[in-house]
Amino acid sequence: MDDLILPNLTVQQLEYLVAAAASPTRAAAAATLGVTPSALTQGLAELERRVGVSLFERHGRHTRLRPQATEVLSHARRVVAETRDLARWAETRRTGAAGVVRLGTIDAVAVHHRAEAIRRHRRAVPGLDLRLTVAPSGALLDALLVGDLDLVVCVEPTGPIAGVATSPCLDEPLHAYAPDGAHAGPPEEWGPWVTYPRGSHTREVIAAGLSALGASFAVVAESNQPEVLREMVRLGMGWAVLPAAPAEAGAEPLARVRRRPVGVRHLVVARRADVASDAAVDALAAALTSG
Repeated sequence: MDDLILPNLTVQQLEYLVAAAASPTRAAAAATLGVTPSALTQGLAELERRVGVSLFERHGRHTRLRPQATEVLSHARRVVAETRDLARWAETRRTGAAGVVRLGTIDAVAVHHRAEAIRRHRRAVPGLDLRLTVAPSGALLDALLVGDLDLVVCVEPTGPIAGVATSPCLDEPLHAYAPDGAHAGPPEEWGPWVTYPRGSHTREVIAAGLSALGASFAVVAESNQPEVLREMVRLGMGWAVLPAAPAEAGAEPLARVRRRPVGVRHLVVARRADVASDAAVDALAAALTSG
């Protein structure tokens, strides 16, 4: 029967039927739904009209379901229950109480600066499905642009990136560290250096800071991992400019060459500017920004 015309039923009408079947009187059913008895009666009458089958029969001052209404009632219960489930699901998405968020951060954020904020947010929003990626800033921004990540915390790019919106997260000083026994003379005598790879946003900050101090920037080894660079300094392979958190952690912290930083890298929360707002993403971004 491909030409069968479907009855134009509303969820409200089906909800009225479920309540009427579960209550001793229509007044009681109306009270459970927060409507007037006349509104309930009108809704049930319209349901009967649209289904095209008589659903109720009168017994004295009361009405009760006819046996032939069983199938309609069964359908109504399924639709009302599934619609309530959908409403709950939509509410969690609207409020950010649930959802999937694909977060990308540089290692310093995930391990040091925002580790507790991320843990606290996950405890506060147990319905959140948080998927974390740790990578260098450039790779994170590339993944953000193609839609593989929803939110990124990275080193601020040197210039605007089309389609990406950023907001400040935190400023992180970068200090110079020398191997044990190295002479910490004037900046022009510092080095050689172990540092981040070419193209790294952090390396650009370091290069600019050393140039402003008059120091050369002869690079002898590279790594994306600040912990690896720290160990290279301990091995005497070269000097490094690093954030204090990884450089001064552990049983053998590196000692700063001077009190003032060589430079400051600005960490930002980045997201695509051309996507609709998502409450779960917004909530996590706020937690990361506030720390």
